[in-house]
Amino acid sequence: MHMSPTSLAADYISHLSNERRLSPLTCKSYAGDIGMLLKYLQKNSLNQIQPHHIRHFIAQLRHHGLSGRSLARIISSWRGFYGYLIRSHNFTQNPCVGIHAPKSAKKLPHTLSPDETAQLLTFPADDILNSRDRAMFELFYSSGLRLAELANLKPGDINFSDETVRISGKGDKTRIVPVGNKALIALQAWIIQREKLINPGEKALFLSRHGNAISARTISHRLKNRAIQQGISSNVHPHMLRHSFASHLLQSSGDLRAIQDMLGHANISTTQVYAHLDFQHLTKIYDTTHPRAKRKLDPGST
Repeated sequence: MHMSPTSLAADYISHLSNERRLSPLTCKSYAGDIGMLLKYLQKNSLNQIQPHHIRHFIAQLRHHGLSGRSLARIISSWRGFYGYLIRSHNFTQNPCVGIHAPKSAKKLPHTLSPDETAQLLTFPADDILNSRDRAMFELFYSSGLRLAELANLKPGDINFSDETVRISGKGDKTRIVPVGNKALIALQAWIIQREKLINPGEKALFLSRHGNAISARTISHRLKNRAIQQGISSNVHPHMLRHSFASHLLQSSGDLRAIQDMLGHANISTTQVYAHLDFQHLTKIYDTTHPRAKRKLDPGST
């Protein structure tokens, strides 16, 4: 039976969710990318698209300001979609094979300094919501969690005796990450307060003021507002605490492989961005402290 492009796209997203078990956020991202492809189809059907069409679509998206990284993700989504159509719907070619996104300048993630991080996290847990927020933010920084990972935690994921947290990351991969002492103390305080809020049957570790699982959007909003209250000028968001965790740990340990494991990166190349941050940190120290750094040569020297 002939299926419309929209139906084929919906079938693929269902496959990603139900069979590959990708997270709702990841599936939504795929759906958005494939929606762009359908938008550019015009009078063509999916099985009529050729590589030159894909290059033209990418050029248009580039013209609208999308970065090389975003375009690479979009091409990957389209390539995966066509791979599925070949396997499951008798398509004969993948027009995205061999198509590469134009490169753009690599942006390093923004991080807080250790002093700024301490400034952000030093606030009184003087009511039930502040107790929750301190536990969330301390855990973000202590263990380098992603936003969705933190929002999905359950009380049983925290092992106070081992001082670890069990995290279900991307692709349902589980990892065990250490939790620092300050985060453990904040979590213990929150778990006591949590009992005053919780609705019957709720299993989430972090709750909204109404006793349900707190949303990722609310977490981000609370963190941004807390940063403003604490006098942090940067636009602080949850991933910035993850970046700060990795950058500060690398400065102290130099162990990129260990940081890869803790962050849950499948590829070391993803983690290597923090090595660039570390190098920037080292060169800044060199420039400000070395007696001969940035010093002009004596014209008479040879």
